[in-house]
Order: sequence, then C-alpha cells, then structure tokens
Amino acid sequence: MPQSLLPNIIQFIGQIDPFDKIPKEALRELAAHIQITYLSKGEIVDMCEVGKEKSLYIIRTGSMEQRKSDGVLRARLGSEDLFGFTFLDSDMDNEKGYRATAIDNTLLYIIPHSALQTLFKTYPACAEHFASQAQVRLKSALDVVWSNKEKGLFIRKVEDVASGRVAVVTSDQSIKQVAHEMRVVHRTSCAVIYENDKIIGLITDRDMTKRVIAHGVSYDRPIRDVMTHSPLTIKPDDLVLHAASTMMQFNIRNLPVVKDNKVVGLLTTSHLVQNHRVQAIFLIEKIKYAGSIKSLASFTPERQAIFEALVEGRVSPEVIGKVMTMIMDAYTRRIIQIAMDKLGPPPCDYSWIVAGSHARNEVHMLSDQDSAIVLADDATENDRIYFKHLAMIVTNGLASCDYPLCPGKYMAATPKWCQPLSIWKHYYKKWVANPEYERLLNISVFLEIRTVYGNSEFESILRDELHHNIRNNREFLSTLVRDAVNTTPPLGIFNSLVLEKSGENKKTLNVKKYAINLVIDLARIYGLAVECDLSSTDERFTAANKKGMLSDDAFKNILGAYEFILSYRFSHQLEALKRGEEPNNNIDPNSFGSFERKHLKDAFRIIADLQEGAKVRFGSR
Repeated sequence: MPQSLLPNIIQFIGQIDPFDKIPKEALRELAAHIQITYLSKGEIVDMCEVGKEKSLYIIRTGSMEQRKSDGVLRARLGSEDLFGFTFLDSDMDNEKGYRATAIDNTLLYIIPHSALQTLFKTYPACAEHFASQAQVRLKSALDVVWSNKEKGLFIRKVEDVASGRVAVVTSDQSIKQVAHEMRVVHRTSCAVIYENDKIIGLITDRDMTKRVIAHGVSYDRPIRDVMTHSPLTIKPDDLVLHAASTMMQFNIRNLPVVKDNKVVGLLTTSHLVQNHRVQAIFLIEKIKYAGSIKSLASFTPERQAIFEALVEGRVSPEVIGKVMTMIMDAYTRRIIQIAMDKLGPPPCDYSWIVAGSHARNEVHMLSDQDSAIVLADDATENDRIYFKHLAMIVTNGLASCDYPLCPGKYMAATPKWCQPLSIWKHYYKKWVANPEYERLLNISVFLEIRTVYGNSEFESILRDELHHNIRNNREFLSTLVRDAVNTTPPLGIFNSLVLEKSGENKKTLNVKKYAINLVIDLARIYGLAVECDLSSTDERFTAANKKGMLSDDAFKNILGAYEFILSYRFSHQLEALKRGEEPNNNIDPNSFGSFERKHLKDAFRIIADLQEGAKVRFGSR
C-alpha cells in the first residue's frame, strides 16, 4: 500500500467503532497492514475459501450483502460497516458461514488476522471489541456506555447486602433453645422456623421481649406458640429496593433470604439505614400515604426524575424496569385503596391483575395501562356493579397520574375484562383452541399476568389453565411463531431501513416495533414451551435455557441484544425528556453513529437468527 494513502486510511478508520478505542500508535501500525481491494457489482468474497488468510473487512464505499449457506439474508452493509468477525475464530465451523456479495461497486479495506493478533498481544483489552461472538461485542459495548459500577445500594441484589448469619430452628424446639441459637450460636436478631421441611414461622429478639418476657410465658413452651406465622421472604436476586419497599409496606424489620426453600441469609433494616436511601424509596413511601388521587398526580415529576437518574446512572435496563414497575405497583395499590375507602369494602373475593410490560416488570416512561379484574365465581350482578365503579376510579386515577389508558381498552374498566374466574378460564380455553386474529391479540395481551392487589390464587389458577390448554394443543405455539415472525428486524444498510412511512414519525425507525416487541414475542413462545410461570423476558429465556430448549449461545446472544436495544431506547427517551419533548420509540437513523449502527446491526441479526430457530423448533410453516 502506498504510504501516501496511510493518513487518509487512519483518518477514516479512526472514527469507526471499535478502531476509535485503539491507541493512536497501535492504530497507525494496524493501518499499515491494511490491503485495499475493489469489487464490481456482483463480485463475491468467499469467506470459506480454503487456504485464504482470515481477515476483517471494512467497507469504505459501496454496499455488500451477506447470505447464509441456505440463501437466507444475514445482513446488508454500507459504508463504515465491518464484516468477517466470525471467521477470525479459529474454531469456527465453516459450514455455518456465509458469502458476501457486492450489491454496488465497492471499495474494501482488508485487515489480515495476523495483524489483529499482533494488536491483541500488545493491547489485550482491545480483543473484546473484535470478538467473533456478537454477545461478547455487545457486552463490551454496554460496559463502555452503560456501566453499572456507580449503581447505589438500592439497585443492588439482596444477596450482595444481606447477612449470612441467621438461626434456623424447628417448630418443636423450646423458646429457651431458640433464644440460645439466636444469641449465643449465631449472634443474630432473628430465627426462621421450619416444620416438615417447610418455612412456617419467624421469631425476632423484639418478639421474644413482647410475647415471652412481657407476658411471663414459660421458656419451655415450643417456639410455635409465640412465632409469627407465614412470614414474608425475599429471594437472593431480588433488588434491595424491592425488599425495602416490602419492609415499609408491611412494617417489618427482618426478611429471611430464601433460595429453593432454604434460608441463605437475613436482610434487616440495619442493612439499609447504614446507607443512603435513593429517591425511589421516598416516593414509594409518599405514594403509600397519599390521601387523594390529586396528591398522587403531583408526584409525576419525581417519577420522571427517578427514571432520568437511573438511565444517567448507567443502571441496567432490567433494574430500571423493576424500579419503575414497583412505583407503578405502588400507585395502583394506593388508588385501589382510595377507591375502596369511597365505595366500601369489596363484596366478594377478587384479584386485580396487570398485563403487558407492567406484568413483566418492564415498566418505562411510555408504559400504558393493561389490567383486568378476576372475580370469585359466586359474584352477583350487584357485585359486578361495585367492581365496575372500582375499575373506573382506578383506571381514570392512573391516567391522571400520567399512566395512559390502553388504546386497545385492555383495562379492568372494560366489562369484558372484569369477569368471574370461570369466564376467564373459558377465555383462555377458547383463545388457545381457535386463535383467530382477534383472539390471538387478546391472548397476546394476557399471556403475562401478575396480581397487584387481591387474591393471587386466581392468577395461579389461570396460569395453570393456560398451560393445560397449550399442552393439549401444541399447534398453538406454531400459530404464535407464525404471528411473531411476520415482522422482522431491519437487516439492511441504514439508509434503507424499515422506516415508518407516514405520520409525524415518518422516516424514523420504530425500535419497539422492529426489535423490542420481537424479542418479547420470542420470550413468550419459549417461556410457554417450558411452562414457565414467570413473566419477565429475561426469566422466560432463562427458564428455556435451563430446560434445554434454548442453547447457551442463543441464550447469551438474545439477552445481550435485548439489553443493548433497551439501553439505547432509554437513552433516546432520556434525551427527549431533557429537551422537554414527549419521549417515544422512534429513532432517526441519521442520529446513528458508527458505534450505535454496528452494535444495533449485531442485535438485529441475533433477533432474526432466533426467529429462524423458533420457526424450525416449533414447526411454523
């Protein structure tokens, strides 16, 4: 390569991710090894050619199309795009490769594998940016842009904060024996009580004072006589914020940390007061004691401020969704209580359930209301009138607190979605047996449900009914797959993306429609296939992976892609809020830099690959 071209090459690649992260001296050395080639329209780069040195390709001008060995489109690439990452892996199976064809006259820069290896030896940290696996590159991108190093206490996991010291006793042990276990053996303020390998109670040092010493109870009596029955517990991977909210809601000071029915630790209020509280805790507390819907509505700016702080604080999208969900839960519960204060106590058993992003614990600033009421089967017509009024107060109250009404009217205030349990069971049976378009739309909304208030047993019954019906009609999953793959992520170069064709968002990419919803749909399908009772997208994929339905590579790929896309959407919405504009899901492709374009393409390709995998696995035709 003529030395006169070197400055121009360095200037060009130096602005492209990940070359912009390479030290200048190393970049110059790497650029000196670049080869330049010109392809006429229709010419092919055979990535699997025997004896050919593996290389990384950069498109300087023109465009390329990648197709898999079966002819399926892998990606379309334009100027500044890179390809060949996969073939840098010496363990790569060539049968899984692809061919790259010039769809315009194209100028390519070619970096030999040997030159990259020399770079990695000198600068090992650069290797991740050029990794052959897309999920490694996405993780590297997230670490650069959305690092979690600065996250505070309340968005950490319980297992990171809780004490490992907790006494575990049986219900037939005496009060004296339990006190000895607590104070002498384990030096802890709390004991968890088992009976027949099941947690049935809890006792604290304060309970001992109030219930034993103050009343002169014999120390020889069994601990079951003075324990707190059916105690609340927390999981190790729950957020500390969730645990703190539970403590405040139920006015408790100790939460056993339980995994697979085994106590692994204890979280106490002392673990929390030693640290600074985040604003979300105070907001949830204020919501709990708000006296009116008008008062609740005044908290909207604080909710927005929390969202902005979480995004700016480089917190993971999963945690942001959970925090915003807890706040929406708090609003919903408080408005239900306000409604009941006005209407009187409910005349029969019921469950207020939420669906959609709210049920998945993935609430964000654009989340609207998806809700329903499940009534006991003995509900009378007068009872239904009560719940009609309750639903109107709650849905309108949430709307006044800037949680928009559902455009499709999937809300408890719609009579169709306020029904006895038997009717809901009939709904699920009908939807699964004959999933026509309208019915498929209905069940898509209510494929994830979660109880926010009332009898949670109704939720479990409906979920069991859903799994039972799907078990007896496996064609239903194929129907879901056919619907889910009708829309595909944009695999083309970004000046010919799938863009909105009309309206105020004309010529923008709807990242929700063409990426996020596709991942959520796939998670539903895989979660239902393994009868997962959990609703979140991460949890459903995790369950499918543990059951062997989703390979480790596919699992890591799709979670990495989902996290990156959500993070990008949140950042886009944050910028809109800062400008005083309404946040949305529509992104102008002209705003993409090299970094965003490269990693979004990785993410889109991963989604398309999983769509193809779902079609094969579930027999979609």
